[in-house]
Amino acid sequence: MDDFETAARLLDGAGTIAVVGLSTNPGKSAHSVPAAMQASGFRIVGVHPSATELLGHRAYQRLADIEEPVDIVNVFRPSAEAADVARQAVAIGARALWLQQGIVSAEARRIAEEAGLAYVEDQCMAVVRALTGARGTAS
Repeated sequence: MDDFETAARLLDGAGTIAVVGLSTNPGKSAHSVPAAMQASGFRIVGVHPSATELLGHRAYQRLADIEEPVDIVNVFRPSAEAADVARQAVAIGARALWLQQGIVSAEARRIAEEAGLAYVEDQCMAVVRALTGARGTAS
């Protein structure tokens, strides 16, 4: 299965997406993509080192601080940080790790796949959602 097929399958039935690097700046993709996903029925949980609220919901400093199950960890951080985020995603029991368009990491892929997480890299979540018509299951 290629990354696009994996990505489409992941969005089908996903509810909660933790976004590491969700931006406070509405002009950045790291803000507009998660906002579009939220508008499509996905619960977006922002992970940001200093924000207390993002997209109208509580934000967390670390993945480990999130108090609910996470379906997908979506990464808007540089490729060099992806392996660390992969370890954190494994630690919280996420089902999948998704690196946004332009982000690739062989080490993050290895960490995720060895732990049984589905893995997508270098794909824009909002583009895949638009092409597949996926809707989130969050209420």
